[in-house]
Amino acid sequence: MKRVGLLTSGGDCQALNATMRGVVKGLSSNLTELEVYGFMNGYKGLIYGDYRLLTSRDFFFFFTKGGTILGSSRQPFKLMREPDEKGLDKVEAMKQNYYKLRLDCLVILGGNGTQKTANLLREEGLNIIHLPKTIDNDIYGTDMTFGFYSAVNIATDAIDCIHTTAASHNRVFIVEVMGHKVGWLTLYSGIAGGADIILIPEIPYDIKKVVEAIDKRTKAGKGFTVIAVAEGAISKEDAKLSKKDFKKKMEQRQYLSVAYELADEIRKHNGPEVRITVPGHTQRGGSPCPYDRVLSTRIGVTAAEMILNEEYGYMVAIVNGKMKKVPLGEVAGKLKTVSPKDPIIKEAKLLGISFGD
Repeated sequence: MKRVGLLTSGGDCQALNATMRGVVKGLSSNLTELEVYGFMNGYKGLIYGDYRLLTSRDFFFFFTKGGTILGSSRQPFKLMREPDEKGLDKVEAMKQNYYKLRLDCLVILGGNGTQKTANLLREEGLNIIHLPKTIDNDIYGTDMTFGFYSAVNIATDAIDCIHTTAASHNRVFIVEVMGHKVGWLTLYSGIAGGADIILIPEIPYDIKKVVEAIDKRTKAGKGFTVIAVAEGAISKEDAKLSKKDFKKKMEQRQYLSVAYELADEIRKHNGPEVRITVPGHTQRGGSPCPYDRVLSTRIGVTAAEMILNEEYGYMVAIVNGKMKKVPLGEVAGKLKTVSPKDPIIKEAKLLGISFGD
């Protein structure tokens, strides 16, 4: 009898259900005796013993559905060692529920914070497999995360739709794309959507350079400009601040987000009409795109194969098109950022796209 636990933690995204389906079907197709326990609402379910038995039938109608049938929640890694409001030791509680169900392993789907807690549980002696989920594609050690391309599709659609109204009214349009720390989503959707200016956290922008790019288009007879900006984009001035001073400035910020601050700065410099669009959580929603359905299935099935072979303590990654098991301890806590020297940045600049630098 194999007993396996599943949980989805952190922000939701497309293809979580498809990935879990890959794990469950991969196991049930090769085992006659199997129990799969789904923990509800992320690590909360594991902490407080909230779970239910799952079978492949649970995912029959959900392969193409976004979100997660198990629910999710954010449990900050830095608070995992702190007792809850009733004094419960969260780490010890997770271990006890793992042993109570006599699990052979726990499969955890999530992003960077989720991964750090997964590694903590590995260090505590539990058999763990991590599956890389995030629309940000910022998990170190894998070329791609499931959820990313589905979010790229949605953000690109938003930019596509903006083009017609921007051109009709000769306006500057700012589309704010998700991504606090990294700019992969903004970079890919910006290129795919034909944005004229792309601003990402890894390349601090100079507002004068942004305005120059807008003016250049205007002088060339192009009456509109589309800007794709990551929610974590930062100016060169702010990038020079210490973490403490920057945090203080953010606490006193009068703008709703970077898009509104950027719009105000552009108006001050050359006064064009500026409009803002924020796709927001739509980027996490909807059905997974075909690419993500294939990727998530491959990741799930690879995890199933690892369980059958009793190979634990790894993250399932895709590297150069092939599935690979990466030691969890080597990647946990690391962030995969966009390098300003990445070939895709150079190629985008050759297209005439400005990064405000």
